Parts: sequence; structure tokens; C-alpha cells
Amino acid sequence: VNAAGEKEHPKKAKEGKKKKKKSNAPKSAKGKEILEKLKKKQRNGNKVVRSEKKPVTFVTGVMVTMALLILFYFYTIHCTWVTSIAYSSPSIVLAAVNGDGSKTVFDDFREAYQWLKFNTDPDCRVMSWWDYGYQITAMGNRTVIVDNNTRNNTHIARVGYAMASPEERSIKVIRELDVDYVLVVFGGKIGYSSDDINKFLWMVRISGGIFPEVVEAEYYNAQGMYTVDRSATSTMTSSLMYSMCYYRFGEMMTQYGRPSGFDRTRNTEIGKKDISFRYLEEAFTSEHWMVRIYRVKKEPEMDEYIPSI
Repeated sequence: VNAAGEKEHPKKAKEGKKKKKKSNAPKSAKGKEILEKLKKKQRNGNKVVRSEKKPVTFVTGVMVTMALLILFYFYTIHCTWVTSIAYSSPSIVLAAVNGDGSKTVFDDFREAYQWLKFNTDPDCRVMSWWDYGYQITAMGNRTVIVDNNTRNNTHIARVGYAMASPEERSIKVIRELDVDYVLVVFGGKIGYSSDDINKFLWMVRISGGIFPEVVEAEYYNAQGMYTVDRSATSTMTSSLMYSMCYYRFGEMMTQYGRPSGFDRTRNTEIGKKDISFRYLEEAFTSEHWMVRIYRVKKEPEMDEYIPSI
């Protein structure tokens, strides 16, 4: 009996079953073939993807490596250039780049040391802060009171005391040390920040540790600031350091639109401009006013006017 309810001949029924079996066999084989083909395509597809990824990764690595090499190359050139600018010139020859790209050389130190060498007595003694001691000895061939060998703190404090005191007190120390010339470094005209005015507080502190009459607080203004303008104390403006740095400076125009006596390093107008000396006289001032040298007057008749400390 078939699905329609009709009777079928047994032979035909058997043949139909056989046909079904035969038709199923090739279908399963075709399915296997199709599955195998799909698997092969997937495998081949994976292989293709992998083979495509490899060259992309390689090219990226090469590009990154080349970029790093180029970066390191230009970094090395930059470091070399910075080093050449910072260290190629000796410390006594300074240079600055102007707004138009040109370079200005400040040869004031060598100029001053050469002046000492050829215009002073070979046996003369020069008093300055210890920073310049070795340079004066080597290039100026003159004896200094203190130099870069700073072991003798008392001796350095004595020089600091002379710099921090008024001329009337300083001259006593100067005569006791048998000083012929006093040298100071000043940067107010060109904006040189490593000058003696900026180092002056260290002279005050060191000398104050030995000489109690030197009090650091007296060199600060009412607001507790270290300055050289009109608010500076009389102790500050009457010190030998202030006088030697700013002597005749109040008459000078240093910057357009600024008053005379404008300190370009401290960015202010100095408070005291009428400065004069009794026991010292100006002997030499370098081209850019960076080094100023004063001669100690040797008139014997002036000794009676020198007060005691």
C-alpha cells in the first residue's frame, strides 16, 4: 500500500526502495564533496589572509624603524648644535644672538685682563671676588687677594666685608691687604646676570659669619626684597660694591624708552645715581661695562683721613 492508499506490486515496491537507496547514496557523497570543497576553500582562504598579513606587518616594521632612525639622526644633530653653542666658547668670551640672527661677542674679560697685564705694575695686587682669581692670575699675570681655592674662609670673608661696607670702612681693609686695584664684574648694561650684584648677597652672608657688623637683613628693602632701585636701603646703596658697579651708570641710556641708569639685568632704574669716590678712582671700564677696575689712591697725606674699623 502506497501513501495514497493504493496497493502496489511487491516487485515495484522493492524497486522503489532500491531507487531511494541509490538516490540517497550519491547525495551523501556529493554532500561530502561539497563539505570538503568548502573546507579546502576555508583553508585556502586562511592561508591567503595569513600570507597577506605578513607583508603588511613587515612593511609597517620597516617604516617604524626608518622613522626612528631618522628621528635619532636629527636628534644627534640637534644635540651637537646645542653643545657647540653652549660650550664651544671659553667662559671668558661670551656671545649672544641678536634679533636679526647676527652674533655679538662680549670679549670684556680678556680685554680687562690684558689691560691689567700691560698697564699695571707687575708686583701690584688685585682684589676681586674669588670667582675671578684664577683668571686674573693666568691671563693678567697679577697677584690676587683671593682665588678659586676657597679653603681660607676668613680671608674671603674679609674681602666680602670690604665689598659690603661703605668706602670709608672698606679703605681700611684695602690698605691692610696692600691692594692696588679693585675689580668688579657688572652686567647691568647688557643684561649679563652672573655679575657681582647678583652674587653680592653671598659676599654679605660670608662676611657676616665673621664680622657681626655685617647684617644681611640691612641689605633688603622694607618689603624684604633684594633690589637696587629707590626702595633699596642706605646700607645697600652706600656699599662699595654698589658704588663701583653703578659709578657713572646713572648718566647712561641703556634701553630705548627707559630712564637713564636703567639696569637691564635687574630690570629697574637704580636708586642712587650721584656716586663719587674719595679713596678710589676709576682706572678701566671694558667696552660693554662688564669689567670695571678701580685704582686705590696712594697719596700719603690721605692716611690721616682713613677712619678705623
